[in-house]
Amino acid sequence: MKQKLQILIFLFLALRVPAQDKLFKIAVDKPVAAIAPTMYGVFFEDINMGADGGIYAELVKNRSFEFFRPLMGWKVEQEPHREGAVLVLNRKGQNTNNPRFLRVTLQPGQRQALSLTNEGFRGMGIKKGLYYDFSFMYASMESDIKIRVSLRNAKGQAIGEAALVPPATGGAWKKQEIRFAATDTEEKARLKISIEGSGVIDLDMISLFPGDTWKGRKGGMRADMVQMLADMKPGFIRFPGGCIVEGFDLSQRYQWKKTIGPIEERQLLINRWNFEFAHRPAPDYFQTFGLGFFEYFQLAEDIGAEPLPILNCGMACQFNSAELVPLDQLDPYIQDALDLIEFANGAVTSTWGKIRSDMGHPEPFHLKMMGVGNENWGPQYLERLQLFQKAISARYPDFKIVASSGTGPEGERFDLLNRGLRAMNIDFVDEHYYQPPQWFFGNAKRYDSYPRTATKVFAGEYAAHPAGVAPEKKNNWLAALSVAAFLTGVERNAAVVEMASYAPLFAHTEGWQWSPDLIWVNNLNVWGTPDYYVQKLYSLNKGSKVLPLTMNDEVVAGQDSLYASAALDEHTGEVILKVVNALPRAQSVSLSLTGLKKPATIARLSRLQSSDLYAMNSAEHPRAIYPEEIAIPWSGKQPSITLMPYSFNVIRIK
Repeated sequence: MKQKLQILIFLFLALRVPAQDKLFKIAVDKPVAAIAPTMYGVFFEDINMGADGGIYAELVKNRSFEFFRPLMGWKVEQEPHREGAVLVLNRKGQNTNNPRFLRVTLQPGQRQALSLTNEGFRGMGIKKGLYYDFSFMYASMESDIKIRVSLRNAKGQAIGEAALVPPATGGAWKKQEIRFAATDTEEKARLKISIEGSGVIDLDMISLFPGDTWKGRKGGMRADMVQMLADMKPGFIRFPGGCIVEGFDLSQRYQWKKTIGPIEERQLLINRWNFEFAHRPAPDYFQTFGLGFFEYFQLAEDIGAEPLPILNCGMACQFNSAELVPLDQLDPYIQDALDLIEFANGAVTSTWGKIRSDMGHPEPFHLKMMGVGNENWGPQYLERLQLFQKAISARYPDFKIVASSGTGPEGERFDLLNRGLRAMNIDFVDEHYYQPPQWFFGNAKRYDSYPRTATKVFAGEYAAHPAGVAPEKKNNWLAALSVAAFLTGVERNAAVVEMASYAPLFAHTEGWQWSPDLIWVNNLNVWGTPDYYVQKLYSLNKGSKVLPLTMNDEVVAGQDSLYASAALDEHTGEVILKVVNALPRAQSVSLSLTGLKKPATIARLSRLQSSDLYAMNSAEHPRAIYPEEIAIPWSGKQPSITLMPYSFNVIRIK
């Protein structure tokens, strides 16, 4: 309530600002800075069921029985009941990455019915007519076992099924797979595996994937979620986080080398968001790493984005354990960074380049930068970062390093790091700001006074948190409008800021820990928030050079609650104007474009607008706030445009 009152006071004061002559002057022939192709990107973290249960399309939860509770997500049924018919065994001596498996024993000469049912990630989203790929690893001696697999709707009815008889393997592990079609659509389906006959069979890596994965890759990603990213045409993708990079302690940190190679050999790890929030526990939240570093690089390549991996710097989360690796024991962490560059870029004859090639990608991924540490701070971070910088620069002198400026945009912690990183001539300072909307409105000039030096800014994580008690920081129109206003200042200062990404990215409606997320999903659908469309409009209309834009000889950053930036798209020959009207009434603005070779004749407007600052998109109304595309008349020396109340406007002038 207090924050809502502050916002109302903020908007009331804006209404009391005296009206000025609203003439925007844009010098088309006097660009002031280049806009980096990487300016607007996306930040992926496995939070809110973003990977397992999200973009990684696997439908079976706990497929290899490696969760803390080995049968979590599974229900075993047998008639008649017989002790020992289903056992969880551990082969840690032979396989440390995937030690557990299931042993099913059916006695000969006895009529038995045994089934394993998996609940999926809050159910399984099944689509009528779509094919599904069922597979499993198994080992058996002599046996007479038949397996029936079926999809079951919420009423327990079969909506797709198949059967197979796996031949005996002599005790060796083999893979079986079968494809079958669904006969109905169901958001909360389950997978039932019925085992009949007699004998002993060991089961592991029980898996179900939809047949419509991204680019049709078996065992791949959920296509509709990837498409939302591809539609943004992001300049980069930062991965894999976020707080999971640090881990609660160092034993739970993200280790990229454990996420590559054959899927069945990737070692499962608890997700930090499993237990981080007492008010949003997720005891079934683990990382299977089916989405690993190879897949992240491949995704970046698919959507035309620069890869930006973030690695642990020898520091766990300072809010939790604050565990540190002593400086004299940091070499393995530094070697991980060097090896990652070789994995991404090295020749197929190199150690790690060969592994990439063996995974199906002999060509390099052209990695140019990486982050060292995530939201780490203090002198202990700076001294570790210096060792990384020295080693990486010695071997790869043109490689760029992104460094953390801590957890907030100001204060003693931020100032210490900002000074220290710039003294090191670090390539990018990664700034994070999760703040109320009024902070974003009030900081549109943040970068106007920043030094124009070799050290650039990466606005690595930001989101406006509107009124409400955590975690109900909804992504509403007020939040999106304030971010749109702030980004005019980011774009105006492209000489300072070369990358920016909203956070968090994805959230499942039944598995979230944070709620201001950019894109929401359930088991069948995906939809963008108002902020998604703000980010998309910026990314698709970034231009190539910043143009000076003034009103009454000042940058437009709050006068009459207007916020504006201008850019030139040299490829299309268009001027791109971005304007936010943060008032609850329409405003008219005249434009003066100087330096044109010939008069402009065509203009197109993309507009996001709502009279309700607290409006949101939802599964039922996914386009409640959605861009309008409008052709607008354009004539005269100083044409006028009308800005609707509470609107974000992108005007492309040919």
